Amino acid sequence: MSDLPLERTRNIGIMAHIDAGKTTTTERILYYTGKSYKIGEVHDGAATMDWMVQEQERGITITSAATTAHWTDTVNKVDHRVQIIDTPGHVDFTVEVERSLRVLDGAVAVFDGVAGVEPQTETVWRQADKYHVPRMCFINKMDRTGADFFGALKSIKERLNAKVAVIQLPIGAEAEYAGIVDLVTMQAWVWNGEELGASWEVTDIPADMVELADEYRQELIDVLSETDETVMEKFINEEELSPAELRAALREATLNHGLVPVLNGTAFKNKGVQPLLDAVCFYMPSPLDLPPVDGTDRKGEPITRAPEDDEPFSALAFKIMTADHVGKLTYFRVYSGKITKGDQVLNTRSGNKERMGRLLEMHAKDQIEQEWVGPGDIVAAIGMKDTRTGDTLCDPSAFIQLESLEFPDPVIHVAVEPKTKADQDKMSKALVSLAEEDPTFQVRTDEETAETIIAGMGELHLEVIVDRMLREFKVDATVGKPQVAYRETLTQEVIKHTYLHKKQTGGSGQYAKIVINVIPTGPGGGFSFEDNITGGRIPKEYIPSVGHGVEEALTSGVLAGFPMVDVRVELTDGDYHDVDSSEMAFKIAGTMAFKEAARKAKPTLLEPIMNVEVVTPEDYMGDVIGDLNSRRGKVGKMEQRGANQVIDAEVPLSEMFGYSTDLRSKTQGRANYTMHFGSYQATPRSIQEEIVARVTGR
Repeated sequence: MSDLPLERTRNIGIMAHIDAGKTTTTERILYYTGKSYKIGEVHDGAATMDWMVQEQERGITITSAATTAHWTDTVNKVDHRVQIIDTPGHVDFTVEVERSLRVLDGAVAVFDGVAGVEPQTETVWRQADKYHVPRMCFINKMDRTGADFFGALKSIKERLNAKVAVIQLPIGAEAEYAGIVDLVTMQAWVWNGEELGASWEVTDIPADMVELADEYRQELIDVLSETDETVMEKFINEEELSPAELRAALREATLNHGLVPVLNGTAFKNKGVQPLLDAVCFYMPSPLDLPPVDGTDRKGEPITRAPEDDEPFSALAFKIMTADHVGKLTYFRVYSGKITKGDQVLNTRSGNKERMGRLLEMHAKDQIEQEWVGPGDIVAAIGMKDTRTGDTLCDPSAFIQLESLEFPDPVIHVAVEPKTKADQDKMSKALVSLAEEDPTFQVRTDEETAETIIAGMGELHLEVIVDRMLREFKVDATVGKPQVAYRETLTQEVIKHTYLHKKQTGGSGQYAKIVINVIPTGPGGGFSFEDNITGGRIPKEYIPSVGHGVEEALTSGVLAGFPMVDVRVELTDGDYHDVDSSEMAFKIAGTMAFKEAARKAKPTLLEPIMNVEVVTPEDYMGDVIGDLNSRRGKVGKMEQRGANQVIDAEVPLSEMFGYSTDLRSKTQGRANYTMHFGSYQATPRSIQEEIVARVTGR
């Protein structure tokens, strides 16, 4: 697709906590790389990357928009292709971050110069660790009142446990912020204004900063000498290191996850973006810098694919979207081989071949048609009917299964009801389409009430879904009160529980006898079924049926019908009848035996506990803590951040509905909070009885 050699491609994500300035940074990158002629501001609802109506109204990024830009670095004057994915910082949309990081080669983490590391920063940092993504930090908003580069740097070291390489220092701060000191070249970049496209000059370091710059450059050489022999030798011999040598050592250390370069700027005031782009070209990996992608063949044996044109085609579909006029778009990352539009690929999950329709290079919601795509390309295809997020697409004659994506289960659900009969059919289509796009959004029908239930990662997540149903699919729906996704588990072992399933109705009957042990596996232990039968007490072909029966019983627990988790079932003994036994008889026995044993095993209710962080002026601390305690919250650590206090707490999700309104009124709108799912924990007995009575009517 690109005329440039692959070593000049950079696939990067821009990630951060909500409001750190990610989207504004991306907008500036697009402007300075010539992709965006009129700059968009998030606060006036015109940002190029935030192209959904919901995003423009809320001023946050919900879906990962992909775009391709070109940048000629200011040192070597070499053209690079930069493919950027802007990811959301709101915790309800972490799945977008997760799937973007899976297909990226490097990431820029954007920090608010006032707040430093925030809760969602920690979440996305952990996600980047999981996928071994090399990254660099951009401390943004250096023009804001209270901006503190060194405070933000300290929080990156302490809270993210990052080994940093400071490669720039800020010149001034807050309203006096003027530019940066480049510690690699030991020169200053000073911008001549704050307007778009403002020119800058490279000049001598201000006299009052020379000592500090020398100190930090020495620190940079120190950390590089730990990872690079050339730097080490020159350091020992007290020889001067050239900028090119420092860049080479820093690139190597960044790619090997040894160091994280730290830069600074203010994207909104147009300062620091060009050196950030240079750093992306200098220190972020090309697809060739990474090891070949791992996968398995049809037998499950490990195989790899290198990013070469002549390797068999392999790609990972990481996002499905519906776009106006073109229908379903399948975003995918090519790992190896080339493909031309109209070619067939194999979907390894379904086993079906699909034809690649049009191939599109994406710029937010604009598309540029491509004849072919190759290694390292991140593009979208039209015409793929049965491809889902996480599917591997490969050459039909060269099977490979790439590692798929894992998504968390939803923690909140609401009932939705169409307002009219005409809305009913449209709603079904809309929900199917939205669930295809978003693996953390689930739809089901309640068997007892026949209501349609939608489930997601938080209130905002479901609000956006309902909003999209109305705007994009013209479905008017009534939404019920949010409900918590409770779970059930067991607290006691039940050993040698016997169950006999026997029915005689004329003709062949039903007969199955089983003996099971039911053992709690503890939080996060998951479900397992073990066959401990010896001596052929039950024929082999019936044993999986017992397991299927138990799995069916797990979907509706014995307390209040919530899914049951974290239990091991061991099948230890049993009996069968030559004529009357069948797979169905043993499946029924599995279901009934488990339900009986579960009632004896002291079942308990689990509820989702959220990790909540509240940032509040000190004056309101007492009210905020008192309110969290009244919500059954456990207040953890408290710390000062600038002029505010930060309170960490664990609070049951059921107690957090409507919290934003209450927090606003208690603090006159001066406090804010973030929360994300922490863990499932046992519900107190009194609350449990209330919930069970409400759900079961007993």
